[in-house]
Amino acid sequence: MTSPHAFWLAGRQAAGDTTFDVTNPWDGRLVGTVSVSAEHQVEEAVAAAHAVREEFAATPAHVRAAALDHVARRLVERTEEIAQLISAENGKPIKWARGEVGRAVSVFRFATEEARRFNGGEAQRLDTDAGGTGRLALTRRFPRGVVLGIAPFNFPLNLSAHKVAPAIAVGAPIILKPAPATPLSSLLLGELLAETDLPVGSWSVLTVPNDRMPALVQDERLPVISFTGSGPVGFSILESVPRKHCTLELGGNGAAVVLGDYASDADLDWAASRIATFANYQGGQSCISVQRVIADASLYERLVPKIVAAVENQVTGDPSDPATDVGPLVSEAAAQRLEQWVDEAVKGGAALLTGGTRDGATYAPTVLADLPDDATLSCEEAFGPVLSVQRADSEEEAFAAVNDSKYGLQAGVFTHDLQAAFRAHRALEVGGVVIGDVPSYRADQMPYGGVKESGVGREGVAYAMDDYTYERVMVLTGLDL
Repeated sequence: MTSPHAFWLAGRQAAGDTTFDVTNPWDGRLVGTVSVSAEHQVEEAVAAAHAVREEFAATPAHVRAAALDHVARRLVERTEEIAQLISAENGKPIKWARGEVGRAVSVFRFATEEARRFNGGEAQRLDTDAGGTGRLALTRRFPRGVVLGIAPFNFPLNLSAHKVAPAIAVGAPIILKPAPATPLSSLLLGELLAETDLPVGSWSVLTVPNDRMPALVQDERLPVISFTGSGPVGFSILESVPRKHCTLELGGNGAAVVLGDYASDADLDWAASRIATFANYQGGQSCISVQRVIADASLYERLVPKIVAAVENQVTGDPSDPATDVGPLVSEAAAQRLEQWVDEAVKGGAALLTGGTRDGATYAPTVLADLPDDATLSCEEAFGPVLSVQRADSEEEAFAAVNDSKYGLQAGVFTHDLQAAFRAHRALEVGGVVIGDVPSYRADQMPYGGVKESGVGREGVAYAMDDYTYERVMVLTGLDL
């Protein structure tokens, strides 16, 4: 019998008294058994991180950069192994799992570069009026303290990397809490961190059950919380710790707008292909997957059949097969929830253009038209392979439809018109506008985050580093400037 996977307590492996099983959403097989962090072990990790915070903040940049570079190189060396692990615990098609490992490599590489650039200091002359004669201000950034990183199941490696790498880059200790459904990728990341020379106590990967998280969130020794997950959980964290610094990456219902100038057959083929792919990649379990298509009325009748055909060409099946585009959702319960929402929409008058069936945890890629305004799918994040299409009679109407949502993460606008691109950038109430493509594009070095109920703060390595730190000014007096 295989021993349970240990967690990482202050940089060393540890085991608790209880375990839980991680199963493959596709076939239900056991992927691994994981040891649960006991309360006293969590306390030990928090105390160690709190105790080492000043030492870690003072660690030379080259030490932090070397650790980050080591993790990046080891991720490259173990890419296939890690991708297979992600696919097994998450149900993600193997081609997307390999892509996720590649993105995590980039995150650690970006952090390596930023660690060397970070905190050079900015000098400001204060003798711009008489009271500042002989004075110079030097501003640097310092860590706010220990970071509690709470990662989701949909990108179990890369979104853990987005918590861990910026923390190491600035010298902030971090306690990473992976999702219970997908802890194995984060525990393997711990293996790579353990090979570095980072100070003891500067990082832990703890398998804490969700029902024990409120106490950890409330701990005053953890002044920074970086959470990626559902809106209700994220905002409950924010409301429970109003004096802490929280970065919340929450949900979305990403819209792809196709404007009237995007009218050639080649244009529409490209748009349909991108929409179909990124409505269904990761099983639709991405907060920037395409959930809504808002097409100019002049293009609607030409575009929709192309979208339906492209969606029907998505290969659904075993995530370990390289040909598979769409695997299962994370659980059968998640697929059942989506099935209920689609059935509700159809009963309310939506037209089912394709899909609409479930097999265990797998839900067929689905396209709906004429979605009622009061349908749950109109108001909430689908987080599954479901897409709705609608007409707009003008650019203004299309942009208004994008904004008619409680979410505001990213939007895509298919247009060749540069002025329309700038109008979209100004008008759309989202954290990111992607021109000529779907809202699902994310480069890991760019600022990423939303407005409204899509969250607060920004990820992207340099931007997370800013979130994890604060400015501290030193005024030098009596200088001959």
